[in-house]
Formats: sequence, C-alpha cells, structure tokens
Amino acid sequence: MISIRQRKGIKTTEISENYAAQEENVKLENKLPSGCTNRRLWKILSFTVGVTIALCIGLFTSVYLATLHENDLWFSNIKEVEREISFRTECGLYYSYYKQMLQAPTLMQGFHGLIYDNKTESMRTINLLQRMNIYQEVFLSILYRVLPIQNYLEPVYFYIYTLFGLQAIYVIALYVTSWLLSGTWLSGLVAAFWYVTNRIDTTRVEFTIPLRENWALPFFAIQIAAITYFLRPNLQPLSERLTLLAIFVSTFLFSLTWQFNQFMMLMQALVLFILDSLDMLPAVKKILNLKSDEHIFKFLKAKFGFGATRDFDANLYLCEEAFGFLPFNTFERLSDTLLFYAYIFVLSITVIAALAVVFHNLSNSSNQQSMGKVGKCTISLKPETAYNLIHTILFGFLALSTMRMKYLWTSHMCVFASFGLCSPEIWELLLKLIHLYNPKRVYIMRYSVPILILLYLCYKFWPGMMDELSELREFYDPDTVELMNWINSNTPRKAVFAGSMQLLAGVKLCTGRTLTNHPHYEDNSLRERTKAVYQIYAKRSPEDVHALLRSFGTDYIILEDSICYERRHHRGCRLRDLLDIANGHVMDGPGENDPDLKLAGHPRFCEEIKRNLPPYTAYFTRVFQNKTFHVYKISRNK
Repeated sequence: MISIRQRKGIKTTEISENYAAQEENVKLENKLPSGCTNRRLWKILSFTVGVTIALCIGLFTSVYLATLHENDLWFSNIKEVEREISFRTECGLYYSYYKQMLQAPTLMQGFHGLIYDNKTESMRTINLLQRMNIYQEVFLSILYRVLPIQNYLEPVYFYIYTLFGLQAIYVIALYVTSWLLSGTWLSGLVAAFWYVTNRIDTTRVEFTIPLRENWALPFFAIQIAAITYFLRPNLQPLSERLTLLAIFVSTFLFSLTWQFNQFMMLMQALVLFILDSLDMLPAVKKILNLKSDEHIFKFLKAKFGFGATRDFDANLYLCEEAFGFLPFNTFERLSDTLLFYAYIFVLSITVIAALAVVFHNLSNSSNQQSMGKVGKCTISLKPETAYNLIHTILFGFLALSTMRMKYLWTSHMCVFASFGLCSPEIWELLLKLIHLYNPKRVYIMRYSVPILILLYLCYKFWPGMMDELSELREFYDPDTVELMNWINSNTPRKAVFAGSMQLLAGVKLCTGRTLTNHPHYEDNSLRERTKAVYQIYAKRSPEDVHALLRSFGTDYIILEDSICYERRHHRGCRLRDLLDIANGHVMDGPGENDPDLKLAGHPRFCEEIKRNLPPYTAYFTRVFQNKTFHVYKISRNK
C-alpha cells in the first residue's frame, strides 16, 4: 500500500501497511536459514557480513585505482617535476595551492597568500578561497603540517591517497544506497562490482586526481544515501535527527568542493518538488551569479539549437568532446557488463509502478484503499524508491546531453539496477504480471539473478583486471619537463607568463610564476582576459598583441605548436577558428565561411612571429625553443 501524503499543516496519519507487499517474503525469510531459530541473531549476522563486505570492497576499489595510477605513470620513480606535470590542466592549478600552503613559513602566512593572491592572475589581487573551490587543499595542507607524518609520507602521496581513499567512501555510499533500497546487501555488492567493471564510464580519478568532481561526488553519494534513508516512513526521532545531520554535512561538503554544485542542487530541488507535486512524499519530511555563469547559459542555448553563436566562450565549450552528447559506444561498454540491460529492465518496471501510483494520487477517487492495479497486483512505490527513480532519470538526461556529466549517471545506474534485481517489489510485480507469482519464486529470483551476474562479472572481467594491475608504463613528457626547468632556472621569480590555460596551470604548479590566465573559467573578467591573451593564436598585428599582453603585465608568452597548427579538432572547432569567428575573420583552409566574415588584415601571429621579421622582433625576443614550445620575452619599452 502507498501512504498518501496529507497537505501541509495537517498531522500525519499512521499507516500501518507501508510495506505490505513484502509481508509474505519477510515471513519466508524469517524461516531461513533452517538451522537458525533466532531471527534477531540472523539479522545481526547478516548486517555484520554486509558491513564487512562494504568496507572490503571500498578498500579494494581504492587500492585498485591507486595501483593503476602508479603502474600507468611509474609515479613512485619519476622526478618531482614530472609528478607535478602529470596533474594536467586545472588539476595542476588546484594542487599548486596545496603546495603553496605547505611551502609557506607559517599557516597564517599561507592563508594570507591565498586570500591576497597576486600570482594567479597578473596585475590583480584575488581571494582564492572566495573564487575557487580549494578548501580541501587548505584542509589537507593543515593536516599534513600538524600530523607527525612528514618523515614517513611525501606531501604528494598524502594528497593522492586522500583522493583514492574518498573513492572507497564513494563506493561504500553507492553500496549502502542500493542496500537501503533493496533490503539486502547483495544488491550493494552487485552495485560495487558494476562500478568497478565499468570504471571507464564511472570515474576518471586515476588520471585526473585533483579534479573537483573527484572530491565532490563521494559526498554527493553520501547525501543521496542519507536522503534515501530519511524518506522512509516512521523513523525514530533520533534516527531522523542523525540522518538530517548527515544530509546537512554531506551537502555542505559537496557544495564546498565543486563549482558546479548549484546545478546539482537545482536538480535535487526539482526532484523533491516533483515528488511533492505528485503526492509521493511522506508528510513533516545565493541566488545564481548569472554574470559569472552566463557562458554556461550561452553554451546551452547554442547546444540545443536556439540560435547559432559566435561567442568565443560558448563555442569553446561546444567544441570540447567532454561537453558533447554522450557517445553511442558508452552503451556498448555498459551492455558488455550487463549493467545497461539490467538498468533498462528495472527502470521500465519502476516507471510503470510510478505512473500507476501518480495516476491514483492525482485522481479524484474517494476509495483510499484501492491502488492502481495490473491484474490482481496492488502496485506500490516507496518514497525512497521514487526519489532515486526521478534522480536517475534526470541524471540520464544530463548525461545524454553532456558527456562530462555521465559520471553522475553511470554510478547511480549501478545503484538503481542492482537495487531492482534484488528488490522483492520488482520481482513480485513482474511475476504477477505474467501470472507466476508466489513468495518462493520472488525469493529465488531476487537472490539467484544477482548471484549469477556476480559470477559472470568475475568470470569475464577478473582476468583483465589482474592484467591491468601487472601492466607497467612510465610518464614521459620531456619537452614540458625541459620547459619547466628552463623557467625555474632562467626567469625571475616575479615574471608573468601568458599562454594557454592548460599549460599555465602547470607553470603555476611547477615554477610558482605569475599567470595572466588559468583554467578555472568560472569568472566573467577572467574569460575576457583569456580571450584577449589567446589573440596570440589569432590574425592580429604584433602591435595589437603586444598592447594586449602588456595590459596584463606579461613578461613572457609561451606558444604551443599543437595549438597553432592544431589538427585534433575539425575545421571550425580549432582554437584558431574560434578566434577567427569571434574576430569576424575568414577561417583558414578549404571550406565554407559565413558571408559576413572578412579577410584579416594581418597573418596569424603564432606563425608569423617565428620568421623573426622586424615588426615582431621589435616587440618579442625568442628566449627558449624545443619541439613543442616557443617562449618569447616581451619588450617593455614600446
């Protein structure tokens, strides 16, 4: 039966039949195992085993991912500068603040350097704690300084082990959510196995360790688990208060650690609003900074066909693979582990149940005891199940539209699919639909199917996982190492560098030099500055480029051949194309251009500067060169 939520201000009526659909199954389970007469002892034993397995599989996942990271880079044997370079793009920027705090003479001086930072953006003092989500780096640096571990553990290992440890918490939270929904820890075990075997699509922590989502998603998973438990009716007051505390703490930590938290919170608010509007909840259960986030809305507008745009920031996102639609081969990988098939099966049954319950709740029927029925089946849907159902649907739409967000969906997919396979309600409804229902069959199906899936996953994927753990590689990027060593040895400590956002994050981490721009792209003025700096790859005169760079106090620019002569993206999505379109210039190479685009009055700066012609040498002097990078010093007297 479904308890019908009464309107606000009216007391909750006690519904004694909340889980009536499970009564026959519970009676059957109470008789098992046959040698055990004390049901309470059996429940304690089962709970203990479930918790132990959760801890073990969380630890296994953490060690497994850490070992893959070590094997891929030979992290323990490469130089410190190579370790730092391995933190690509914004990952290096975030790690640099952890390093900065550790190198500060005192904690207070470290805090002062973050609050009054003038190295991250040249000619500008910013409060990094206010602008960026780096509280976790601050917290870890304090822990490292106060704990007696400096003689036993290098700072970089303390950092990465913390992230891999959070992966253990993440998997345990997924395990617990599935357990809560299904009533058996076997469901949690299947969810965890699916998470690991679908690693390519469920996490990228092993190669982007400091990324904000790797900090935030474990807390988000804890929050979902806590809300799932909170939505159960008839909780004891103490349990309810502790669960609310867990929701508050996990939400707070999630919000601190990810700059996209507001969008996830908006989605969760939408989930709860839908549940409340459809009478599926039990009863007494900073405004967005549009200027800073306007590039996201421009991107969404263009992505979904509401008009073409020449906006540089929107096109920069549109051309990135991570912000494209979810590739079809994702479903092939998820199907290979049977996850996708199980997910669709459970989703279909649950959606049918939800529609029946919604139809009843919104109908004007006066018979409060009758529910939507299929044959003789009374359809029920627990509030916590409804919450996770709407969550997974919204996650799915988000992932389908933006590939980077698939990690939210795929991990929750593991939880939802495993819950359904172990849920007595799902199998009861299905067996009643096909007129094969009896309690023994429900019991057999809810345990035999997940066990068979676990055996299949072990048989098919365990050898491959062992091969991965034995495969050894090594980090190798000599050109970047040479560049960082040159900067450290041949430029003043206060020198200001301009270049691509991704590379400058590494410059900040490895050399501590001041930057003109960086990859934390969530500030409007920084986006404008980045577009100005990127004119080094546009068709602009040396005078214009010099004036723009000097306006930011730039001393050196780093040009990358991989950007200047980019072939990775198709025409129209290369960085130089985005700049040409934003500047109103015709793009290079064969192909069509919009009729209002004009020929530029100057050649491409990054190509022409290498010819050492007088108009360029008057402003720029080449001081370093290798196969990948060209560094020019900017004259100050022009």
